[in-house]
Amino acid sequence: MSTSREYVEELLAQADIRINGDRAWDIQVHDQTVFDQALSRGNLGLGESYMARLWDAEALDQFFFKLLRSGIQDKVNPARLIFHSLKSRIFNLQSKSKAWEVGQHHYDMGNDLYQSMLDERMVYTCAYWEKAKDVDEAQRNKLELCCKKLGLKPGMRILDIGCGWGSFMQYAAENYGVECVGVTISKEQVELGKERCKDLPVEFRLQDYRDLDEQFDRVISLGMFEHVGQKNYDDYMDVALRCTKEDGLFLLHTIGKNVSDTAADPWISKYIFPNGEVPSISQIGNALEEKFVCEDLHNFGADYDKTLMAWFENFDNAWPQLKSQFDDEFYRIWKYYLLSCAGAFRARDIQLWQWVLSPKGQVGGYQRPQL
Repeated sequence: MSTSREYVEELLAQADIRINGDRAWDIQVHDQTVFDQALSRGNLGLGESYMARLWDAEALDQFFFKLLRSGIQDKVNPARLIFHSLKSRIFNLQSKSKAWEVGQHHYDMGNDLYQSMLDERMVYTCAYWEKAKDVDEAQRNKLELCCKKLGLKPGMRILDIGCGWGSFMQYAAENYGVECVGVTISKEQVELGKERCKDLPVEFRLQDYRDLDEQFDRVISLGMFEHVGQKNYDDYMDVALRCTKEDGLFLLHTIGKNVSDTAADPWISKYIFPNGEVPSISQIGNALEEKFVCEDLHNFGADYDKTLMAWFENFDNAWPQLKSQFDDEFYRIWKYYLLSCAGAFRARDIQLWQWVLSPKGQVGGYQRPQL
């Protein structure tokens, strides 16, 4: 029987990754326990051993691109990870009482981090890089594309479910003359968002989406559906439907996975987004039935690779100013988070979808607009 190292070495060879090799994507192992950690606990073990400085890779994004593109992760399915899959199916990890955890853990860490890492508008979702030269322009293009897809007109009233710091609402109010209401579960986002959107017809609410019960001309949700959870997809769509006027449109922007029957990534759930869960096309489709007509489905997941690389560059450049607020382990956590996700999107292991939905279907059809 081969040792753990020999087995991992054989697997990594299929991904063109060498142990202690001289290429940027090769893994540099500083402690032999890494192999057992990865084999017994999957990405949770791999991530925690990286946090503990037991291994490195000069180009972490390329390491994960090659790893995930090769498909070797499907050959390692440790029994211990079954717990995470069962937990998400048996328990409602995104119930009302638990929904606020991600706001406190992730979004309320302090606005300095996000102001340093994100673009000038503080858009914390995938940018749209067609015709863009940098992340500021790519995020502006994404917001403009969303406005065009929704067909915004002056005087409309817009709901933003999971509004963040109000980047979409600010852009839409300034450029399209609309009024906006946004809900979020982050106190820090409300505080800074109100400051950034002062003197605009924009309202922030610290509120769970399930408590919404009023109608709007248009509804949008950018990067919030990943916090909803499969046990709540139907309820979420019920809320979106009752908030969308009969002749209105709903734009859903979400990360997506290729296979339904998979659990949330245990490392991401533990250290980045508590109780997060990425949906599949079929899960979203099932939740839409008898509620919405899908007018348009747009996948630009490869653009998330560029977005995450831009965020890491900003974060890395700002670290000398940020490190007084965080420790060295935090730096490695966020480097692992941003670059492993960049590699995953580059490998097309995960996607980014924009769905345009209407309650009854638009008479005459819907045409996706161009920038």
